[in-house]
Amino acid sequence: MTKNKTYYLEMHSAAALKVKRLPKWLYVKECVEPQAKLNQFMYQAVGTPWKWVDKISWSEQIWQTYVERDNLRTWLALEEGSIAGYFELERSVEGDVEIIYFGLMPEYIDRGISSALLSFATEQAWQWDAKRVWVHTGDFDHPATLNNYKKRGFDLYEPMLLG
Repeated sequence: MTKNKTYYLEMHSAAALKVKRLPKWLYVKECVEPQAKLNQFMYQAVGTPWKWVDKISWSEQIWQTYVERDNLRTWLALEEGSIAGYFELERSVEGDVEIIYFGLMPEYIDRGISSALLSFATEQAWQWDAKRVWVHTGDFDHPATLNNYKKRGFDLYEPMLLG
């Protein structure tokens, strides 16, 4: 079994963000009304190629509870009504905002939008009055993911693990 190394990255100021703007054809909109089935679909559609498995066995009720939290926000990236990707932001009680899920639909990978969508996601995190924005990735994610985070201004760090 291949091990997946996890990388943790953080940004401590909005000024550190190296912005790449969205192309004119890509529209990003927040999902204001929580929809558990939408989040579940996006998690599976975006995450399956990258072995996202931690939520695969969740029941409808668990998904519903997950998306109805006040500290979770979801956005969709769209091209003329087609879903290109999505991201979820989760705010901690301490004021940190994690880009908890971020990715593109398989049809939109390698079309040059990941950096722009990540910039947009990071801007939204800072606008949520974040003290720090952070994200994690791993070896199973797209090979360009870690470099994308670094190019946008995120720095690697070692998390303090409790226990």
